[in-house]
Order: sequence, then C-alpha cells, then structure tokens
Amino acid sequence: MKGEVFNQSTWIVLKVADLYYKKNMTQQEIADLLKISKSTVSRLLKRAVKENVVSFVIEQPYAECLELEKELKKKYGLKEVIVVPITEDQENEEEVKKAVALEGARYIQRIITPEDILGIAWGGTMYYLIQYLNPCQKTEASFVTLHGSLSCCDYELDVHTLVSRMAMAFGGKRYALISEGLMDSKASIQMLLQEESIKRVFSLFNKITISVSGIGSFYPEATSPLSRLEYLKPEDFNELREKGVYGDLMLRFFDKNGRECDSSLRDRTLAIDLDVYRRIPCKIIAASGTHKAETINAALKGDLIDILIVDFHLAQVISNLR
Repeated sequence: MKGEVFNQSTWIVLKVADLYYKKNMTQQEIADLLKISKSTVSRLLKRAVKENVVSFVIEQPYAECLELEKELKKKYGLKEVIVVPITEDQENEEEVKKAVALEGARYIQRIITPEDILGIAWGGTMYYLIQYLNPCQKTEASFVTLHGSLSCCDYELDVHTLVSRMAMAFGGKRYALISEGLMDSKASIQMLLQEESIKRVFSLFNKITISVSGIGSFYPEATSPLSRLEYLKPEDFNELREKGVYGDLMLRFFDKNGRECDSSLRDRTLAIDLDVYRRIPCKIIAASGTHKAETINAALKGDLIDILIVDFHLAQVISNLR
C-alpha cells in the first residue's frame, strides 16, 4: 500500500491521455497545464498504453494491406512490398494506377541518393509516377533509359521523355537511348551497338543501382500496350504466343517462369539484357489491376522483382496464387 502513494494516479494518466490523443495538445503544453515535467508526461503516456487506458486499432482495409505485405514478402522473398489501399473514389482503373504511381514516387524519393544510377522504362504508370515527384527534393543522381524508344508511342509515355523529366525533377544527369527499341533485324541492332552514344548507355547498365518500371501482361489476356499491332507485327505477336509469353518488361518478353521468350524479337531489341537487369540491386515494379496477377507471379519466379508496389485488389489475387 505504501508504494502506491508514490505512483501517479490513474486519473492523471487518463487526463494526460485525453489531452494528448483527443485534444491534440503537445507534451510541453500538457506539462505546463498540469504542473508536471515533460518527461513525466511521456512516462504517463507510455503507462496509458501499457495499462490499456488507450488502444490503437488499424481499421480495414488498411490492416489487411499490412497483412498482405507480410504474406507477399515471405512468399516470394521480396525486399519490400507496398500494398496501396484503395478507397471508394479510386475504384476506376485510372485512379488505381495513379494511387500506385504516387506510392512509387514516394518510395523512390525515400531511398535515392546522389550516388545512385536509376534506370527507367516506358509506360502509363511511369508517366504518373514522375508527375508525383516532389520537385523540391533534389539529388544529383544519374538517370538512364532501360531501352530504346517506340515510334508509335505517345510522346508523353516514351522512355526518352520520361527519363528527361525524372532527371529534371531531381536535378540529376540523364542518359538516353534515342534509337528505336524494336528493330526489323538483328543486323540493325548490331550496327547500333557500335555507336559511341549507345555504347556509353549500355556501359551504364552494369552500374545501375535502382530500376523502376511498370509491367505489361500477356496472360491470361493480352492487355499490354505492346500486344497492339501498332507496336508488334502480327507475325511477332503470334511467335510470342507460341513461345508462351506471359508479360513484358523493358521491351523484353518473358514466359511463365520469368525467363525471356526465345523468339526472334530477342535479338532485335535495343534494351538492357534480362540477365544484366537481374543483377540490379533494387528492382522496383509498380503495377495495378487484378489482370496482371499471373504476369507478376511469373516475374517473381524469374527474380525480376525486388520491390513490389501494387494495389490492394491485385495483392489479394497474387497472394492466392500458388
């Protein structure tokens, strides 16, 4: 009983908790009001949690996002997973893509340093991601395209445009492949690889520390922009289907095991080699839409992803795949 005399009263624990958590007062303001020290306020707040005077609850679907994150990290051995919560006003496809791109932008800005060389691919998700970068956060990193351009591509989505805008946003250096990414012959690629400007970019591929890309899906339905005939000739598309294509990254096409499809396009593409890409320490994929689940599963099997940023619904489907 004697020891109880020297303990702070339960009432003051309640009072401090109310002022801090409900009235939004600072610890110093509470200390001044109650005539106690700031360190005592801190101890009382810890006691309020320990004795269940206050409790913290993460509501759904946010709590499930955290559970999915843990599950996917463990299942695939990923370095990081970000499961983006989707609210009722974000249920349409474009809004979900924007939400994922925003988290991608935030993640890159958290981890990038002046020593990094960041490789970037083309696409709609990358377009939004760059729009969300905070222009006030500068770093003298280097930015490089992971593949050549596409003549039929919207200017705003083209990798050359995107890498220029990202470098501008960060205030860093840019290096770009400005030649066509998908060529008609292997000989054309071999000629391009002799050009000094292209040699310079390819030499950077082995030094890339971070890469960021969306992902195109060919399975179970061909929804990737590259499945459209303005990008691929009918014979190329048919050959890829025969080779069991599941998806595309950086103009490279891969199968259900995440291995590059052995098609004629393999030698006609101006892009980072997938084996070189796998050696990048931090490979970020940002994707949305449940239709991409099988494709992402294949890419994960092929060690093509280190950091996965996906929307809540897509994460649910991936978690149920074997």
